[in-house]
This record gives sequence, C-alpha cells and structure tokens, in this order.
Amino acid sequence: MDDSYNRDNGAEARVSPQEQAASRSKIIIRTSIIGILANLGLAAFKMVIGLASHSIAVILDAVNNMTDMLSSLITIIGTRLAGKAPDKKHPLGHGRTEYITALLVAGIVLYAGLTSLVESVKKIITPEEAEYSVISLIIIAAAVIVKLVLGHYVKARGIEVNSGSLIASGSDATFDALISASVLASAVFFLATGISLEAYVGLMISAFIIKSGIEMVLDTVSDILGKREDSDLARRIREVMMEDPEVLGAFDLVLYNYGPEMLYGSAHVEVRDTLNAAEIDEMDRRLVKNVFKETGVYLTGISIYSQNTTDPETMAISKAVLEKVMSHDYALQMHGFYLDKTLKEMRFDVVLSFDYDRGSCISEIHREISGMFPDYRITVVPDLDITDL
Repeated sequence: MDDSYNRDNGAEARVSPQEQAASRSKIIIRTSIIGILANLGLAAFKMVIGLASHSIAVILDAVNNMTDMLSSLITIIGTRLAGKAPDKKHPLGHGRTEYITALLVAGIVLYAGLTSLVESVKKIITPEEAEYSVISLIIIAAAVIVKLVLGHYVKARGIEVNSGSLIASGSDATFDALISASVLASAVFFLATGISLEAYVGLMISAFIIKSGIEMVLDTVSDILGKREDSDLARRIREVMMEDPEVLGAFDLVLYNYGPEMLYGSAHVEVRDTLNAAEIDEMDRRLVKNVFKETGVYLTGISIYSQNTTDPETMAISKAVLEKVMSHDYALQMHGFYLDKTLKEMRFDVVLSFDYDRGSCISEIHREISGMFPDYRITVVPDLDITDL
C-alpha cells in the first residue's frame, strides 16, 4: 500500500506508513544510543571498582551493563534492517527482523547469565577477600540512581512506539538498579561485619540475568508464533466498521503481524440481503479506508454475510437458533445465519471458547438444532476465538 491510497481514499489525516515507520525508527535508535552511552560509562566505572576491590559481584554487575550495551546495539541494527523498503522477495517489508534481533539479544543475556553463574560458583569454591573504598560505594550508589532513571526513560519510549526491545531493555535496566543496590548492600554489610557475601550475591545476579533472558525468549517466540492482538485495538476496528450504515454486524477479525506497528487484517461483515454488488463494493472500499484512517490497520479482505431482513419466518427461526446456541457457556458468538427454505438448508457460524472440546460442542449444537428443525439439513461452522470482538 503506497501513499496514493491515503490521498485517494481520504485518509490524509493519518501519517503515511512510511513516515510513521521512519519516525518510530528514529526514536528507537536515539533511545538505544542513550542506553549504550549510559551503560558504557557504568560498565567502565564498575569494572574498575570490581577489579580494584576484588569484588566478583561488582564485576558481574559491570558485565551485565556491557550485555545491556550490546543489546542496545543489536536493537539499532535490527531497527535499521526492519526499516528496509519492501522488495519482490519480501513484499510486505522486513518488520519481523525486529523479532529475530530480539532473540539474539535474549541469547546474549542468557550467555551472560550462565557465565556469571560459573564465575560465582568458582568464587564460592575459592573465595577472594573484597576491598571497598568510600569512593567505590558512592559510585555504585550513583549507578543505582542512573539505572532507575534510564530504565524509566527507555521503557516509556518503548511503550510510546510499541517496541518490545525497548520495553524489555527498560524493564531490565530497572531490574539492574535493584541488583546494583544488592551489591551495594553486600559491600556495606562486609565493611560492617567483615563477612563477604560477594559470591552469593553474584549467584543471585546470575539467576536474575538468566530469568530475564528466558522471559525475553518466550515473549519473542510468542510474537513470532502469532499471539492474540490487543483487545482495545480489535474492539476499535469493530466500532469503526459498525459505524457504517450498511453494516449489521462485524465478525471474525484476523490480524496479521508483519512487525511492530505493521498490521494487516481480514474480517466478515453482515449486510442486508437486499444490497446489490455496486453497493457492497462501495461499502467495502469505505470500510477499508475508515479502518486504516482510524487504526492504521489495512484490511486486505472483507467477506460478506447476507442477513435476511424481509422474511418474518426466517427472522423468527434465526432468533430461535441464536437463543438456543447462546444458552451454552462455550458459545461466545453466533453469526452468518443463512436459511434456504426451498432446499431446506440452514447454516451458521459459532465462535467457541478454547476451554472446551470443539468437536463435542459442535456435535451438541448440531443435535439440538436438528431436533428443533428436523426437516432442514444443518451445517454448523466452528470459528476460533481469535480476537475479542
């Protein structure tokens, strides 16, 4: 879809996808650069302090800052690659590159956590006495404050541009601040009691790093597999469609994610059975334009259900079937009702909850409706509960 679509269909109020993507990329890259510089400074200070004081916990904390820095660098590279223009081989763009780079970041975090775990165990087996100075403690305290501020800033920017990598980095930075605070506490405890907890704090840091890496992997894999889209977005798309005077119902919305902020979709709409092809075509174009203008989602396909609005008997049967189907907890929605009194055929779609066995549900509905209307051949189409409509 190019910019001409926006101009020709009246969506000029919305920024073009290209301009939107460019602005988003600038924010991600600028935020990542700030993260790199901040983590570079923190890592350098902590490494010097850790080596001078023989503190494994401080050294591992510095290593954690370096992995954060590398993560930000990979985020920049991924954003650059994801922003490449569509080509013949990848006609829908390269937005999913961000998910691949997120997996790389998760791998780096896991590696850092495992390495830290090994080093901590070594220090427990062969302990080395730590030496702290007042200056080193002040620097660690300052690092806690810097990480808290950085974490809040990065996460806020990530939420603003819907960047999973930035949100994860911001959360990780906030978590790092707590880890640094634990290192500071163990140092103060050592100075007060002479008891070193360095290696054990290192174990704790390792566990937190590994946990963070695993969570990043799971979140990214969920994005790649295709997770349930935001309920508010799905409901807003339905609201826009239902505002059209010709739409009696909107169902079966499916959204296809080709990277953050890059969504395509398809849906079914129910219309009066008296509409002609020209009216349906005009409505279709209107819906695509309005949904894109209001939500940024481009509907690539709209299927049509015909609703009988002229035959009282058909309308009464439809109402009776709806009441019977929706009397079951597993039936979330019924739509697409069609009745052919000449051929004695009846069909409709039912959205089923994932909490029940689909085969058993459909069999029960089919048996009940067949009992109500034994002269008709019944077809019940099971639909997936894909989005919250």
